[in-house]
Amino acid sequence: MREEELLIHRLKRYERSDMYPFHMPGHKRLKGGAEYETWFQNGMAFPNPFEVDITEIDGFDNLHHAEGILKKSMEWAAGLYGADRTWYLINGSTAGLLSAVCGCVPPGGRILMGRNCHKAAYHGVYLHQLQTSYVYPQSTGEWGIQGGILPEDVEKSLKEQPDIRAVLIVSPTYDGIVSDVKEIARVVHQAGLPLIVDEAHGAHFRYSEVFPQSALELGADVVIQSVHKTLPSLTQTAVLHMKCNRSDKGFYMDMEAVERYLQIFQSSSPSYVLMASIENSIFQMERLRVSGGLNYFTEALLQVRERLAAMKWLRLAGDELKGSCGIFDVDLSKIVVSTGYAPFDGEHLSEILRKQYHLEMEMCGADYVTAITAAGDSKMGLERLEAALLAIDQEIEKSSFGVCEKTKMPESEQKKKHSVSGMDETKETGPMGVYTIPARTVCTVREALDANKGRIPLEESAGRTAGEFVYIYPPGIPLIAPGECITDQVLTVILDYIKKGLPVQGLSDTQRNTILCVEQ
Repeated sequence: MREEELLIHRLKRYERSDMYPFHMPGHKRLKGGAEYETWFQNGMAFPNPFEVDITEIDGFDNLHHAEGILKKSMEWAAGLYGADRTWYLINGSTAGLLSAVCGCVPPGGRILMGRNCHKAAYHGVYLHQLQTSYVYPQSTGEWGIQGGILPEDVEKSLKEQPDIRAVLIVSPTYDGIVSDVKEIARVVHQAGLPLIVDEAHGAHFRYSEVFPQSALELGADVVIQSVHKTLPSLTQTAVLHMKCNRSDKGFYMDMEAVERYLQIFQSSSPSYVLMASIENSIFQMERLRVSGGLNYFTEALLQVRERLAAMKWLRLAGDELKGSCGIFDVDLSKIVVSTGYAPFDGEHLSEILRKQYHLEMEMCGADYVTAITAAGDSKMGLERLEAALLAIDQEIEKSSFGVCEKTKMPESEQKKKHSVSGMDETKETGPMGVYTIPARTVCTVREALDANKGRIPLEESAGRTAGEFVYIYPPGIPLIAPGECITDQVLTVILDYIKKGLPVQGLSDTQRNTILCVEQ
């Protein structure tokens, strides 16, 4: 390999480009972020990492046996978030999810989990040889994103399957959809069980009333947050909060078991650079909250959203979604733009934004793109996104595509283009709609992954039992999980995603022509 091809030099060249990040991490590479507060920029200044990269030396404590500065730091963070215990995670939210799943459910036990959980949750199921039952998010029709989890669906599952030992849901979703966590917590606690919430995309909730309430405030027992996603922290950093909610039935969660697994799934040589980044990001966000400095970001964000609401062919998802499709609240920091009435799909919109406007989105699906905004964003960056989307929308209006059959929208539809009722509620197979389709489970994840398997042409795999995962990354939610029957409907979606060039991963065949299936 030539020196100029080294990753470090590629990163340096990319840093010098004018590409603006509407993706994680939340520090946004300090691309003029938070220019409204000079001291915020100064507070984010980091020394040469080689100068501060140490191990567990005298005076710097030990994450796995915290008695000094790290213990004090995590107690401080727990106090800010309202937790009984907070742990710094240097192996990302993945370590937190694995620890929560294994710590709250005994080996071989049953867990009720949202079918839209991250692949890390499924890995926990595999490692602990768990039985799984699923609760499904609602479909949002042509918006193409997953809706919320209904409390009554959780309650129904708990009554029908009394052997369930814990419940795990995702809120907010990758696209900012928030379920009624408070009511779900009430239902779960009524059954005497712990509620785990994957709040990886909600670490910023507590810092502004513009955002939804955190699951930790609403009764969840274990909450995992990726601070690198929406706070100004380095990639691979997260926190796990534990709160000992209790009733007449006692504590809902075994805190010691969760902590034991944290020591298993976290590196025995945790990075002090990453831990310092977690602590500093929380400190800087708290300063912004107390000073009111975050208002500059939220006001700029809301102004951009208001102007984007005027788009005709591209459509912005927002507060109008609340109260339908199981959606209790919406995180407005996620800018989700539907291409349902555009002459192209989400992948093409993402490509236009990247190549023509030098804006990198967090993800794209068949019907939409998602841009992540955070306190690290600059007003200039937000306005660049606004200008680009409005220009693309106007170009559609002016072009011949604007009257083509696919995009022709009656005037009545244009008037209600931002309401859920104005969309086709029968559509089930958008990028996230597939997760609303009940899976046909043939065997457990563990049994499927450890079974004898054969390689089958993907196009001929309908009716077979999957022996490996298939997912789009991001967001890393399985389209099909090991042990599930590959139905015609799901297979059609997978093949369509591959054809459209979406990032379908998980298949051991990197050409994506075959899939491992359990031998019949």
